[in-house]
Amino acid sequence: METPSSHPKRRGRPKGSSTKSKEERGEKEPHSSGRLRGKAAAAVDEKYVQWKSLVPVLYDWFANHNLVWPSLSCRWGPIVEQGSLKNRQRLYLSEQASFIAHNYLPNTLIIANCDVVKPRVASEDHIANFNEEARSPFVKKYKTIIHPGEVNRIRELPQNKNIVATHTDGPEVLIWDIEAQPNKHAVYGAAASRPDLVLSGHQDNAEFALALCPMEPFVLSGGKDKTVVLWSIEDHISTLAADAPKSGGSGGSIIKCADNPSIEPRGIFQGHEDTVEDVQFCPSSSQEFCSVGDDSCLILWDARVGNNPVVKVEKAHDADLHCVDWNPHNDNLIITGSADNSVRLFDRRNLTSDGVGSPVHMFEQHTAAVLCAQWCPDRSSVFGSSAEDGLLNIWDYEKVGETKDTEAKSEDDSPPGLFFQHAGHRDKIVDFHWNASDPWTIVSVSDDLETSGGGGTLQIWRMSDLLYRPEEDVLSELQQFKDHVSKCAPKFKG
Repeated sequence: METPSSHPKRRGRPKGSSTKSKEERGEKEPHSSGRLRGKAAAAVDEKYVQWKSLVPVLYDWFANHNLVWPSLSCRWGPIVEQGSLKNRQRLYLSEQASFIAHNYLPNTLIIANCDVVKPRVASEDHIANFNEEARSPFVKKYKTIIHPGEVNRIRELPQNKNIVATHTDGPEVLIWDIEAQPNKHAVYGAAASRPDLVLSGHQDNAEFALALCPMEPFVLSGGKDKTVVLWSIEDHISTLAADAPKSGGSGGSIIKCADNPSIEPRGIFQGHEDTVEDVQFCPSSSQEFCSVGDDSCLILWDARVGNNPVVKVEKAHDADLHCVDWNPHNDNLIITGSADNSVRLFDRRNLTSDGVGSPVHMFEQHTAAVLCAQWCPDRSSVFGSSAEDGLLNIWDYEKVGETKDTEAKSEDDSPPGLFFQHAGHRDKIVDFHWNASDPWTIVSVSDDLETSGGGGTLQIWRMSDLLYRPEEDVLSELQQFKDHVSKCAPKFKG
């Protein structure tokens, strides 16, 4: 029999924790957080107040959306409507409900419409004045799918973003055709929606490790059975996004098999010695992928040469690995995040089959486990990382070697490469996603169990472009503004 300590560290909300909505917590448990939580919350609130005062300066746009129930995943979908000042875009997120008064409120996969304000449109007052306890007018629920079990991960199919895959607290991967699924009402005892396709192949629960291939309709998953499993949706699909409109409309439909809508894997890959926590495809190949796990290993695979590791880095971090991402602009670069609080950058050209290979650089600033890391779709050297410390850091590895003068260094003790820090969440950030259609816009979600006892917070934000544009461009714009002000200012004779 396993002891509790033998279980791998679970990200997000631990099993058996009290899952309560913010409404329940407010009505029934106003003082349940206790003295320690109160002190921690006070410290967090002080930092939050400082951050909020800087929002009009740091951000081009910001929206805060209060979630009654916690969420473990958030993803951008296709643009459904384009406007002069904003675009309407699908947003996928989950709601983790709970057992209340001998009734189960179902877990749900939420499809929302998000009005994404275009750059340099939002006013300073609009950005600064938001209510943390309210739902944002920019996020409207479009459809609800009753999910069989928790929604731990959501990933969209690059060839058709109306098709998504989800990981639950079971061994299967579920595939959903968002437009084809009927809208449901999340009421007590509601029957679960039926997935359009079920991918089977794991022998134990697979909760977090999930990726969809940018080249072909392939799905990759990892689980507690220590394996990485590969499927092709093409084995069970009629048409795909090749026939779909480029706008991301619903052009691909999954064949509904009346008796058993499931497919077997194309390959099962063994090499990890503990739970596989994350997987990712190589951006230039549907046959190459990588995985990380609670065995502290980073493994590179190639389905063309067999089911065994091509490269296995035995000690990629000093603790469990939680996340991995492959650079979409340079397929030699891979980032990993870990429970050792760090993000590490690897160059696969420096890795060998005997497991030898050191990271190119270690990015250290987080004070708690890193849960998510992802490359920026717009710039090859930029990536983000989020952690249990409630921070989402934006890094640029090209800035690592830049030197600072002594005076500047004494005033700014930030680690090399860190150039922006989003501190709008007050609890652990369990997921975030760069918007490929608006590359410097990010959606992030936190699970607010520790600071407020329940619920979650969804935030959609875009930092000021003065922070990431080339320095010479920024200085030129500021000079033009200064000249304009000087020209418009009234001239007084002495």
